[in-house]
Amino acid sequence: MTHELNADKAPAGTATPGRLHGTRVAILATDGFEQSELLEPRRALQEAGAHTVIIAPHAGTIRAWKQGNWGDEVPVDATVSAADPEEYDALVLPGGVINPDRLRLNEQAVRFVRAMFDAEKPVGAICHGPIMLIEADVLRGGRHITSWPSLRTDVRNAGGRWSDVEVIVDEAVVTSRKPDDIPAFVRELIEVIAAAAPGSRTEVLTEG
Repeated sequence: MTHELNADKAPAGTATPGRLHGTRVAILATDGFEQSELLEPRRALQEAGAHTVIIAPHAGTIRAWKQGNWGDEVPVDATVSAADPEEYDALVLPGGVINPDRLRLNEQAVRFVRAMFDAEKPVGAICHGPIMLIEADVLRGGRHITSWPSLRTDVRNAGGRWSDVEVIVDEAVVTSRKPDDIPAFVRELIEVIAAAAPGSRTEVLTEG
């Protein structure tokens, strides 16, 4: 069950302060992540009350990629070798070409992504972030996603379905194509996390 939204049909944002209170969201990234695709979703999640944790292959900081150059540094909260997927309620995978290409070579990062899927926890991936979904082999069976357009053949070869739309929600998986899609991406991601949070009575409405 999925639903897609195009820019001209997307409803207004519904994020409410405190809505995600008590949830822990892992943001998995490494050097070369697209700056806006990490910082803006993190800010929106925090404003909704979530506790976000930056997870990376190494301690210290990771550096963003912004408009063709290196950007800001972001402190790492936990290394992927020490991170326990059971401690998190959701996962965010930012894009950037360099970031997921490096992460996909890290077996612990790939296992972390697969564990979140196996536990049926919400996962959001944007732009090149879905590379990690391909690497974790979680698209088989026709999982419907979007991404940066250059990944469409890889998605299909991995057993998924691909569409060129602003945001797709397939069960607990939320995907978008690029930085311009961030408002829709975070709106839908917050909806899905809120619905999946322990004790939540919110229902996720989908269209077949």
